[in-house]
Amino acid sequence: MAEKKYRLVKTNLNSQIYGVLKEMIADQRFSPGTYINVEGLTHELGVSRTPIWEAIRRLEQEGIVVHTPHKGVRVREFTREMAVELYLVREALEVMAARLAAERVSDEALVRLEQCLERQAKVIEKGDAVGYSKTDYQFHKLIYQASGNQLLSEMLDSLRYKALPLAFGLNPFFSEFLGFHREILTGLRRRDPDRTEKAVRRHFQRMHKIIADYPWEEQEPQGARASQAP
Repeated sequence: MAEKKYRLVKTNLNSQIYGVLKEMIADQRFSPGTYINVEGLTHELGVSRTPIWEAIRRLEQEGIVVHTPHKGVRVREFTREMAVELYLVREALEVMAARLAAERVSDEALVRLEQCLERQAKVIEKGDAVGYSKTDYQFHKLIYQASGNQLLSEMLDSLRYKALPLAFGLNPFFSEFLGFHREILTGLRRRDPDRTEKAVRRHFQRMHKIIADYPWEEQEPQGARASQAP
């Protein structure tokens, strides 16, 4: 498989680099706890260090990466407590978005949601973790948009990127998650907020169980892993 090329247009460069770095994290180019080769990124993207460091500062403010002086920049690792807090907040907002979407979703949006889950089934069959991550984001993003609440959508987008480190190792659960997504879509098709909420909560109950069962104590201390070139 050919290595993915990340392209920039020489306008609004700082924002573009910020977006590209988030895309790289979503593509699992960098695993949690490993250091990002900033010098390598300057060569790959053909830019100076300045806009890359500007993007890194934004990612640090959002809690996606950690910058340790004299060591470098790494994708944030999660503790059990961090994961529990994140998913409690995300569940509350996802339920709100889903209930609003059930009342407002258009026929066109329902078709796009169905098509998204068709793609998701195919990438699961291939064992494509990055493809699953993309279709998972697209599915939830369509629900955020259908809610008609821009602020809610922006908040959930931010939480989604904070949760990316948890995506590593979830491959065994993808088929199960697809089932939850189909239940959510059924609730949306019926324009039934209560049914849709129940489906979303079942999805999150499973995530809470996965977080509770995860062997967090077996993770290496932060910064212990070798740096990873992009």
